[in-house]
Amino acid sequence: MLKAGLVGAGHLGKIHLKLLNQSDRYEFIGFHDKDIENGKKLEAEFGYKYFENFDELLDQIDVLDIVTPTVYHYDFALKAIEKGLHFFIEKPVTHTLEQAQEILQKCQENNIKAQVGHVERYNPAFIATKEFIKNPMFIEIHRLAEFNPRGTDVSVVLDLMIHDLDILLSIAKSKVKNIHASGVCVVSKTPDIASARIEFENGCVANLTTSRISMKAMRKSRFFQKDAYISVDFLEKKAEVIRMKDAPENPTPFDMIIENAEGEKNQILFEYPNIQPNNAILDELNSFADSITENKNVEVSIEDGTEALKVALEIMKLIS
Repeated sequence: MLKAGLVGAGHLGKIHLKLLNQSDRYEFIGFHDKDIENGKKLEAEFGYKYFENFDELLDQIDVLDIVTPTVYHYDFALKAIEKGLHFFIEKPVTHTLEQAQEILQKCQENNIKAQVGHVERYNPAFIATKEFIKNPMFIEIHRLAEFNPRGTDVSVVLDLMIHDLDILLSIAKSKVKNIHASGVCVVSKTPDIASARIEFENGCVANLTTSRISMKAMRKSRFFQKDAYISVDFLEKKAEVIRMKDAPENPTPFDMIIENAEGEKNQILFEYPNIQPNNAILDELNSFADSITENKNVEVSIEDGTEALKVALEIMKLIS
């Protein structure tokens, strides 16, 4: 088992604490948080060992889980690299592109494995539909959330849209050609609503809409490709695949057949992928452990996190 430690015991950090302690891939050693009162409270309440001295924690672990606010990611990642530790780092990977690129370079130079916490890669609805998504040419994405003061210190692009940017880049598998974007600050000093249109070199086009001041939550993505339409509901963990194939010569009364203007007939097929419930955060942490012990590629690399950050920052620049 890998000896693991955590830094940053805030809202998300507390979830990671619980899951690291439960995981059969890790021996959870303890955690550090700059808020000593919070650290000691968690230690007393749950029994997690609190390290007031961060370096003391680093000396006892193999893997560091970085769940601090983004502005501190860079410093803690460098400390992990200096100690020769593999690390899991929450999204966005860092605050600036230059910091992310430096971390990437140092990881490569020091043979350090690092994974970025783009947890939607482990969403069961997405996992169940990935095999159906092949060369989509138009993608429509909506991520709407009700207002929550937590996270409004950064743009909605870095807070929420970056989830979908990572999914989009992993699916499109093409370089970005053009970006058009707009956004509005409503209740925060940074944009609360943002819309982006991204064109890829392979011809794929994606429209993304993100809001954190909506009346109702929504996390839906729709993928359109030749002879197929795939809908993924990341919030409700549901998915639907609608495909077309040549109509049979002798269709049954229950077959859905359509005919286009050229007289070509196609059969419409509805499929509902088998979705297996999971704990996505636990799965991403366990997957990272497996990539270390089995010496295989991580699911969401620093390269992936850097690319998502790069596009997010370009969108923010266009909005400002």
